[in-house]
Amino acid sequence: MAALVATRFLFLVGDTLSVKKFPKISKAASFHQSAYVLNQFGSTNGPLTLKSLGFKNGNEPATKFEKNKVRQTVSTLQVIQGQVKEVKSKRVKVKPKAVAIENPVEIESAPFSAKSFSELGLPPLLIEALEREGFNVPTDVQSAAIPTVRNDHDVVIQSYTGSGKTLAYVLPILSEVGPLKGSPVDNKESGKKTDIEAVIIAPSRELGMQIVREIEKLLGPENKKFVQQLVGGANRSRQEEALRKNKPVIVVGTPGRIAEISSAGKLHTHGCRFLVLDEIDQLLSFNFREDMHRIVEHVGKKPNSGPTQNSETVIKKRVERQTIMVSATVPFAVIRAARSWGRDPILVQAKKVSPLESVSRPPGPVNLSPGPNPGSDLQQSNAIFESLPPSLRHYYCVSRMQHKVDTLRRCVHALDAKTIIVFMNHTRQLKDAVFKLQARGLVAEELHGDLGKLARSTILKKFKKGEIRVLVTNELSARGLDVSNCDLVVNVDLPTDSVHYAHRAGRTGRLGRKGSVVTICEESEVFVIRKLQRQLGVQIQSCEFVEGKIVIQEEK
Repeated sequence: MAALVATRFLFLVGDTLSVKKFPKISKAASFHQSAYVLNQFGSTNGPLTLKSLGFKNGNEPATKFEKNKVRQTVSTLQVIQGQVKEVKSKRVKVKPKAVAIENPVEIESAPFSAKSFSELGLPPLLIEALEREGFNVPTDVQSAAIPTVRNDHDVVIQSYTGSGKTLAYVLPILSEVGPLKGSPVDNKESGKKTDIEAVIIAPSRELGMQIVREIEKLLGPENKKFVQQLVGGANRSRQEEALRKNKPVIVVGTPGRIAEISSAGKLHTHGCRFLVLDEIDQLLSFNFREDMHRIVEHVGKKPNSGPTQNSETVIKKRVERQTIMVSATVPFAVIRAARSWGRDPILVQAKKVSPLESVSRPPGPVNLSPGPNPGSDLQQSNAIFESLPPSLRHYYCVSRMQHKVDTLRRCVHALDAKTIIVFMNHTRQLKDAVFKLQARGLVAEELHGDLGKLARSTILKKFKKGEIRVLVTNELSARGLDVSNCDLVVNVDLPTDSVHYAHRAGRTGRLGRKGSVVTICEESEVFVIRKLQRQLGVQIQSCEFVEGKIVIQEEK
């Protein structure tokens, strides 16, 4: 026993023993090492900039990391019997795409405040398409994400709902695949290639179709065939026929339908270059578990040329797939998935780019149940706060359960809102709320998953056109519902956590517009509002609606 203890002690503290000398030790037991991103001058200090990500100044195109760049790993500290000891550091070769940072580093705002899309190195044809659709100036998250994605980094894009995250990943993809990627000569050569080069996964049909429409606008009517929707609820045989006929380079779909067609051998994605997981935190739910496992294992992976001498099985080999994960919030489940599915992923936020290791503690969803939760509020507030549109005003109003719908009606009139989205937790309550609102003269409709595809599409079109003033829905529409002129969100029922609050609130205040979020709660639920306020890092003011006006109350 003494010899065994001595051996273990030498293994832990000795500076002459190498982990390589213990082949039976798994990689999971090896020491964690954090790498530093090097800028052009090899410094490990200072903020990340476009230059440190491998870009030149001005409009010059992106350059790759130098393959033979050498850096020194950070010394790993280990605690042994209450004492901190330092393990000897080594000099190692870094692969071109290896990027990580031990501590969060703020980005200089200037390099990511582009005044035009041309500054981001996008091809001329794509810039023309953007100008045709009225997109002239990139948003903050687009200015940060587009150069990073174009420089072949796996990324996690986090920004508040309505900040332009869709274009933040669509534009770099269109700059590499499809008819807008370069000169006409390049496009003629690429026209011969019929493989699917980008797969975009969305958790809901509404979000999937919204992404398809955004891509179709940029491609134009003559090139719409280059993108294909594969969402659930649509006719599968027609989707498969469109795949054979149109030979798209980009497919957008829901996990179930993508996995279904892939398992049937009708969707070949082994040579895919881009895998985008939009609303990644939702895609990690248990309902999508099996489908997401198949998608991640098949997209961007293809069999080797043949079996090896030592094995008769054909091992799937990963091609240069780039994984892009997108969400308004980044709980720890997303961080864990990004580390597993991506290659040294980078966290991209508005005016800020940092390695995923900079998230030191899991900023998971907020537990809204009563009881103490010491220390969690401050640690999670920054991550959740960045997911909220900055121009929102937050209120809460106390009402008894049976009077909530009437309070909703008074709220709509007091704020003089024109386009309102109302959230309730249970589908069976929607019809009753709509009936009461219609009885009071408000044009209202319900939207939920039990409605057919045609009915849902018709209601959404009317709502976007302004023919419906109040849309009463459940958590289904908290993600992917893009109504730019929505000016009021009302929570008749409390959201389950701060992440759901952020996604609900993101339906208004999109792209810098003003908006209001009102939560109607009972007296016994006020503690939840106060906890949300701490966790979100925003002020949620108490109010009443009296004689057609909103009255702000002072907190006791």
